[in-house]
Amino acid sequence: MQEIAAEAAEKTWQAHQRLNELYGIQEIYGRRDPMHELVGTILSHRTTFRDEEKAYQAMWERFGSWEAIRDAPLDELTDALKPVRYPEVKAPYIQQTLARIIAEQGRANVDFLADWSTEEALAWLTRLPGVGPKTSTLLLLFTFGKPVLPVDTHVHRVSQRVGLIGPKVSAEKAHHLLLSYLPADAKVLFNFHKHFYWHGQRICTWQAPRCGDCVLRNMCDFYRSRVNGHFNRESNG
Repeated sequence: MQEIAAEAAEKTWQAHQRLNELYGIQEIYGRRDPMHELVGTILSHRTTFRDEEKAYQAMWERFGSWEAIRDAPLDELTDALKPVRYPEVKAPYIQQTLARIIAEQGRANVDFLADWSTEEALAWLTRLPGVGPKTSTLLLLFTFGKPVLPVDTHVHRVSQRVGLIGPKVSAEKAHHLLLSYLPADAKVLFNFHKHFYWHGQRICTWQAPRCGDCVLRNMCDFYRSRVNGHFNRESNG
């Protein structure tokens, strides 16, 4: 078991290094206000960044404060969030999350998480309505520079196809598994996330992966299976 984990860790590091060379090392950026990052990430589920920002701005233009957003009629908040997918689900999550934070902290502010340990901050965030591992790790890495690894659909898909994680490993489990293969260094983890995210958007896409253009193809389980499948069809033809 330890040998398998060591091999997976080595493969993960090699893939990370290749994507570093392809995309270049990034400094941690995009540090929005923590409350903006938290609510924006709730809005971002299965939604483009452009539509997320449109919904966020529409919400603020209509209501003007976190307290007003918390207390808004649910149908009005849902209407303001129409640019994103599933606004009817996200609107109550946002209101419940704001209510919890304001009740506990006296105001809509999560800056205190900067002073908490990573484990404490993750535990607190994932108790909020609608906040799971992806939202909490994005907030903690992007805003506070804590050593966590967000795994969205792109990072999950590329990691599975290459063979860094098994085909049945969930995105939630992948957060912990991939993190265990990498150094506990926020800059390393930020670059791993961004590069795998970009690779999933640009090369290793869901419907038509561009394997011929991929710098990971000679270590990729998915590419190997495609090549073998093509070879077998040719042989049987």
